[in-house]
Amino acid sequence: MKRDYSKHLRRFHEAKWDEELIFDLSVPGQRGVNVTKPSPRITEEVGDGADDIPPCMRRKTPPFLPEVHQARVNRHYLRLTQEILGNDITPDLGEGTCTIKYSPKVQEHIANTHPNIIDVHPLQDASTIQGILEIYKKTEEMICEISGMDAACCHMGGGAAACFAGASVIRAYHEAKGNTQKDEIITTIFSHPCDAGAPATAGYKVITLMSDPETGMPSLEAFRSALSERTAAIFITNPEDTGIFNPQIKEIVDAAHEVGALCYYDQANVNGIMTVTRAKEIGADLIHYNLHKTFSSPHGGMGPGVGALCVREPLKVFLPVPRVEYDGKQYYMDCNCPESIGKVRMFMGNANVILRVYMWIRQLGADGLREAAVCAVLNNQYMMKKVGQIKGVKIFYAEGKRRIEQCRYSWQPLKEDTGFGTVDVTKRLVDFGMQHYWQSHHPWIVPEPFTLEPTESFSKDDLDEFAAILKEISRECYEEPETIRSAPHNAPIHNTLLDEVMDFDKIAVTYRQLRKRMEAGTISKDILGQ
Repeated sequence: MKRDYSKHLRRFHEAKWDEELIFDLSVPGQRGVNVTKPSPRITEEVGDGADDIPPCMRRKTPPFLPEVHQARVNRHYLRLTQEILGNDITPDLGEGTCTIKYSPKVQEHIANTHPNIIDVHPLQDASTIQGILEIYKKTEEMICEISGMDAACCHMGGGAAACFAGASVIRAYHEAKGNTQKDEIITTIFSHPCDAGAPATAGYKVITLMSDPETGMPSLEAFRSALSERTAAIFITNPEDTGIFNPQIKEIVDAAHEVGALCYYDQANVNGIMTVTRAKEIGADLIHYNLHKTFSSPHGGMGPGVGALCVREPLKVFLPVPRVEYDGKQYYMDCNCPESIGKVRMFMGNANVILRVYMWIRQLGADGLREAAVCAVLNNQYMMKKVGQIKGVKIFYAEGKRRIEQCRYSWQPLKEDTGFGTVDVTKRLVDFGMQHYWQSHHPWIVPEPFTLEPTESFSKDDLDEFAAILKEISRECYEEPETIRSAPHNAPIHNTLLDEVMDFDKIAVTYRQLRKRMEAGTISKDILGQ
């Protein structure tokens, strides 16, 4: 019988193994694989493998690697997987701005097992990797068709990297035009932070426009007042992170063009409008897609990702190299591009992500992409209706109007009534088998924020369960405060939101660093049960 989440929520309890680090499982002499030694005839002919390494670069001592047999390694990682949550286990619709969706397992199988993917090297001669080069080129062509742009580059490892490459293209464009006075970028407070950070890193002065308290967006007049002969470009995310689509975007872009500025259109939140509207029609000059988000590739934990930079014809000459081209007979990599901003990443980015994107777009086709966008918007409208009725929740800006693919909510009324805020709610969420939700980029303009993005991958049942859990947590905040105060109860780690994670003296990203900091006393040995 199907569960009624309004009456019965899931009884969840996560495993806690108190597992050692794999380095601490090491036993001298244990092996997972016995590597056959080469015959003397081979070593006499080619050496021992280290002969070609300069003596100054050779290790004096072997690396400290864990010596663990196969069964224990397998057990170790299976235990760790039982202590985490992910989209294959629980619906990650709380990860707003991340566009978490189902990645078909056939894609994973091909990307991880096909010999023409896993056994090729980017330095091979182009004639030997025609298949992957064709996938690169055709993926670029498909996303150009979706966006209306004329050329694309998929080398960048994420959206922020694409944003920086875009800022570099803009700088190269204005330098070629002799526009030396153009040193300002205009962005908005609810655009992605990289829309300010990347141009600033590229050397621009950044002007950030605040939102109108009624509409949640800067007005056209605010843009006009900020624009000047010094404006190199506007960087704007649309829909913004509130989920609100700016209906004046065409007028804003036209105003930028009037002063000789370009429009960088951040399409990180495009999932609800792909194939419905295109960047070309609003006059954008360059955009980026997060291919790992919108076009289905598993991501998180800093990767893997692809930020695809797409541009109009006048900017094509500035795109990074190498570029995949086709001469009518074969694909090749073109590095003879004197106006290019150069290389932005080793080799050509994450080929495995581009492969997944290629398969996903080909499987869905134009009609399927549009259906995905429509379903994402429908899911978000349903979720807004359910969550907006929960006691303690408020939706800021544009009251009564729809959001596109996500919505930024606020627990401000709950905080005022009970003293519990968004951090308290997200910690309790884990007790019901749900991943922590995404709160907001900084600074927090919306108080006590949380951002939900129910993509097309999630069913009505998923949405009902998540909304019912939020409703129950709200009730507990009002009626059972101690339950909230001591949460989470059913997770392997009681409190992951500690001040220590921001203390650089207590962060260890390698085993060697951990040992050094334990010896120095900045990290307690109790952390390893010692």
